[in-house]
Amino acid sequence: MILTAEELDSLVNIRHRSPHTLLGMHPLGDGSGVVVRAFLPDATAVEAVPVHEKGKPKIQLKRITGQGGDRRQTRDPYSFLPTLGETDLYLFGQGNERRIYDKLGAHLRTVDGVPGASFAVWAPNAQRISVVGDFNGWDGRFQPMRHLGPSGVWEIFIPGVREGALYKYEIKDAHGALVLKTDPYGFFFEPAPKNASIVWDNRKFSWSDEKWMKRRSERDPLRSPMSIYEVHLGSWRKKSVAESFSYRELAAPLIDYVRKMGFTHVEFLPLSEHAFYPSWGYQVTGFYSPTSRFGTPDDFQYLVNALHEEGIGVFVDWVPAHFPRDDWALARFDGTALYEHEDPRKGAHQDWGTLIFNYGRHEVDNFLTANALFWCDRYHMDGLRVDAVASMLYLDYSRKEGEWIPNQYGGRENLEAVEFLRKFNYLVHTEHPGVVTIAEESTAWPLVTRPPYLGGLGFLFKWNMGWMNDTLNYFRRDPVYRKYHQNDLTFAMLYHHHENFILPLSHDEVVHGKGSLRGRMPGDDWQAFANLRALLAYQWLFPGKKLLFMGGEFGQSNEWSANAQLDWWLLDTGPYHRGTQRLVEDLNKLYVAEPALWESDYDHDGFFWVDCSDHEGSVLSFMRQTKGAGSRLLVALNLTPVLRLRYRIGLPSGGFWREVLNSDSEIYGGSNQGNLGGVTAVSHQTHNQPFSAEFTLPPVSVTVFKLENRG
Repeated sequence: MILTAEELDSLVNIRHRSPHTLLGMHPLGDGSGVVVRAFLPDATAVEAVPVHEKGKPKIQLKRITGQGGDRRQTRDPYSFLPTLGETDLYLFGQGNERRIYDKLGAHLRTVDGVPGASFAVWAPNAQRISVVGDFNGWDGRFQPMRHLGPSGVWEIFIPGVREGALYKYEIKDAHGALVLKTDPYGFFFEPAPKNASIVWDNRKFSWSDEKWMKRRSERDPLRSPMSIYEVHLGSWRKKSVAESFSYRELAAPLIDYVRKMGFTHVEFLPLSEHAFYPSWGYQVTGFYSPTSRFGTPDDFQYLVNALHEEGIGVFVDWVPAHFPRDDWALARFDGTALYEHEDPRKGAHQDWGTLIFNYGRHEVDNFLTANALFWCDRYHMDGLRVDAVASMLYLDYSRKEGEWIPNQYGGRENLEAVEFLRKFNYLVHTEHPGVVTIAEESTAWPLVTRPPYLGGLGFLFKWNMGWMNDTLNYFRRDPVYRKYHQNDLTFAMLYHHHENFILPLSHDEVVHGKGSLRGRMPGDDWQAFANLRALLAYQWLFPGKKLLFMGGEFGQSNEWSANAQLDWWLLDTGPYHRGTQRLVEDLNKLYVAEPALWESDYDHDGFFWVDCSDHEGSVLSFMRQTKGAGSRLLVALNLTPVLRLRYRIGLPSGGFWREVLNSDSEIYGGSNQGNLGGVTAVSHQTHNQPFSAEFTLPPVSVTVFKLENRG
């Protein structure tokens, strides 16, 4: 026997870290010929058939299996060179292989004229890894992988594997335990509760959104309208109580609705694969796979493509802050803390029971940065909203004294996470011009939306959580007490120019016992809906881009549940719900049509308070204008249920100011008080303005006036 007893034992007991050096065809040491080896536990006979390709001998295995003598023929998987080169592995080790998703994971390929799939996985501390799947009886003895040296990558090409094949990695981990793991770079997964990875080609979809992609690359998002409809796909609409629509089935109704309502973008709660549905997608188990709950990767591409064809942008929540502890996914992947930190004071979230990525490890950094690029590349995402950024930035996030480890300078900042965020933002913005990145960051961390070369994190936008909390705190109060809290509405302008803000009324505000937006408004139905309309109008007219969670646009009464569709039936119950929906539709139309509401969101001359000192009356007024004041809109808020007649407000220009929106209109369910089309400004100095006019301010209302004819 040419093999030593030790070598044979290493094959039989699947211990050899490089089976390609023993299996397949190899020259004999004395030059007298070649030896062919195959380890096939289910074969009764094997015939080696030599073939020659490009002058090089290869081996095709012809084997007879089973008692019935059934035959099958295949190329030897141990006759192929590695599908990763030294440069790939070098860049991955540096954390700089930006398309590592083209190298690791499962990929359909034709190698030496033979179709099949290559598999590669990073697990430096594993003792042995095999690919197991429905193509080899889930038996780890058939396709053990080779270890590619110091890179920690294991690899094999398996002939004959086709799209749709199920697979996992059978890992003998650092401690000798045998575990089954899903592919960290898997492109598709079995529907939960199953969790096998699925071989899939996500490059075959025929995109037809070239016009959208070109316009996107030329557009300045800071000076463009952005009205975002936040959607949880599983509960927007459902087929039945238990069944959701697929990506393809949702495309037409979602597009029709978003277009009718006038939103410019949709933002999906996380769609990466997740095992636990009640996490709403925030506990990701498959970072490179759209969830199979709603269809295939092609189906999701179809949805995005259809939205783009109709001029609707697509954002998705991206979750690099943590991952769950499921033992079949990333956690302790090779028996060690590979993707996470070993020390729970750095590696475990107290609040969510999840694990924190080790951002300082090059391969982990590469896994995440490439994942961001992947969603822009393969799925044409227009924006990534990064969840829980504050939890990434602070080592003591939600921790008591002694439960965290300071950084090298003794501080609480997670310096590795900071560098990761800067790198991620730089790569996304340089490689995919026009794609926006959005931070959900709930603290006062400075320069979140400033470029890294200025010391910033590099995000383009940040959710204004302070505005959201202050505004909702104000509107939930009985109007009789609002005069003591007017600063809740004015405070946001004191810090507005520190960042590029989005104003969110998100899913976080309608869960965990908070109730719905409608349910938090004071008073009877009439007052509650008047307050809700005023809240939404204030959001749309205040500086900053807009985000509203689904259901808020028609005054959903109940707190949102991911297990049921929105209460669409409410639109047939009377004027209030349908009126609120009509208001949001008209707000979007006005917003998109008036550059004064978005062109200068972040310029100092794009906004000024006309008067915010009438605390007793709970009345505020402000001006929105384009650069150079070429177009101007006056916004007046009366936030008590008192009709105010002949209320004088200062104006910068004389002439006719047309009433272009009134949240108290009867078409919205209001009392229909107003200004009979508009007001004429006269030369009467008020509020430090040279002109003024007397307005009718309806109860609990927002009214908007546009200067049309200068006097």
